[in-house]
Amino acid sequence: MDADTTDQSSGTSAGQSLWSKSARKFRRDRFGLASLAIVGLYAVVALGVWLGLWGQGWSTLGEESFAGVSGEHWFGTNLNGQDIFQRAIAGTKTAFEVGLLVAVVSTLIGGFLGAIAGFYSGTWIDEVIMWLYGCIDAIPFYLFVAAIAFALEGFPYAMHVAMITTFWSSTCRIVRGEVIKIRSLEYIQAAHAIGVKPMTIILRHVSPNTFHILLVQGTIAFVGAIKSEVILTFLGLGVKEGVSWGRMLTESTQDVLRGHFGNFLAASIFLFILVIAFNMFADALQDATDPKKISS
Repeated sequence: MDADTTDQSSGTSAGQSLWSKSARKFRRDRFGLASLAIVGLYAVVALGVWLGLWGQGWSTLGEESFAGVSGEHWFGTNLNGQDIFQRAIAGTKTAFEVGLLVAVVSTLIGGFLGAIAGFYSGTWIDEVIMWLYGCIDAIPFYLFVAAIAFALEGFPYAMHVAMITTFWSSTCRIVRGEVIKIRSLEYIQAAHAIGVKPMTIILRHVSPNTFHILLVQGTIAFVGAIKSEVILTFLGLGVKEGVSWGRMLTESTQDVLRGHFGNFLAASIFLFILVIAFNMFADALQDATDPKKISS
């Protein structure tokens, strides 16, 4: 028991040391910090919309259709006289709602199934999980997502379910490979020796050591969910009520033909900056939490 406690405490201190090194490495990454600041700004904007502090006038109908850019309307107005900048601000809330929900749920599912598959590698449990994500990966991504969203049309979270169904597989595959390495470590073998239940070992000793992978995969899933929402909404399978960047781009298909680019520019700029910033943040986070680069 004393040896086991020593193993666990040394593992905990080593984990804390790795996280402190990761934090120091991330703080030295200027691009990573800059991207984090941009993502944080978007998060503040989304939170402000959710709290009703700004972006509440997105649905207000105006008297002037397709008004030009001015101090009152930064991107002009659309066909209904609605302020395009207000709609883009409100669309940030929709993007974060979709991104966070899909990223958190798909990452947790993928992490859990990946941990089980890796822990029971070589057994029928592993084979079933590998077969499942192999089938999902074999189908073209957007075709599969669109098919699920269409089949669940009318269900308010159809788009979310469709993306979660596909996004968990990549996390599962990566976590499985990491767990196969972890399960051969001494403290895992010690837990087996003293009779700790397999599920307890998975949840308390194995899964925490894959947190750095889940963190990176979560950021990747967040960006993927936002881009998928825009595409699905553009195809008519995404957001039905409210406002999103996808709906703005859908509206812009008619506006551009009339020579008005406000909707297209606002949605594209907001989406482009967030996606680029989050991709840079994910890259910086992956570098900072990579055990090989930390130890070197």
